[in-house]
Amino acid sequence: MARVSVNGVDCYYETAGSGEPVAFVGDVGYGAWQWSWQHAAVAGPYRSIVTDLRGCGRSDAPPGPYAVGDLVDDFTTVLSDAGVRSAHVVGAGLGGMVALEAARTTSRVDSLVLVGTAARGAGLDLEPLWAAPGDPDALERSLAAGLSDAFVDAHPDAVAQMVEWRAAEDADRAAWKAHEAAVEGFDVSDRLYEITVPALVVHGADDAVWPAKRGEALAEGLPRGEFRSVDEAGHLVHVEASKRVNDDLLGFLASLDGD
Repeated sequence: MARVSVNGVDCYYETAGSGEPVAFVGDVGYGAWQWSWQHAAVAGPYRSIVTDLRGCGRSDAPPGPYAVGDLVDDFTTVLSDAGVRSAHVVGAGLGGMVALEAARTTSRVDSLVLVGTAARGAGLDLEPLWAAPGDPDALERSLAAGLSDAFVDAHPDAVAQMVEWRAAEDADRAAWKAHEAAVEGFDVSDRLYEITVPALVVHGADDAVWPAKRGEALAEGLPRGEFRSVDEAGHLVHVEASKRVNDDLLGFLASLDGD
């Protein structure tokens, strides 16, 4: 467990395992709980680095709005503090945008795994995913917006656990809106050719918030992009289809040996 200050904003992160570093950057408003399944899969053969975005969990929540560039600065400072020159970067939603911009503007990204994200944020309605951390019923309802009905019905204990995690770690309304502003202001759809690292784009086919067609367009626009659709999964595909996503993640990383 560690903290590092970025222009007066304290950012929290954790590392585990050894080997090549794999860094995780989270989605709008969610704490680091969202990476519980992937962290466990990579920490061992790789060195896992999990951050709390500013506004979430144990990181500071300065007044917004935020821009993706602010979050890139946070992320690269975390890497430096952890003694990491560059990393394979896994980003979900807003975190995918941070990963894309870090790959475009720095030399700190070796490869990208982009989960439920897009090259531009205009026109997305993220409101169904929001809930106040102090309202368990609202947290459960908003989780349903990011998960498939089948998962919610089949895994009530997992949903209850996620509600507890969200209550402890997720952003309040002000930080959520600051994250939302970062998404809205992001657009690299005409500059994807600048991002030349290998990239795997994973998207839930039934994502009702970040449409899968945006993920397809992202993969098509990246010079070394590959698209994987996960049937019958929603926006939180890395949560509800964690085994499939972990297989894709680890297989992708293994394929980069000697790249």
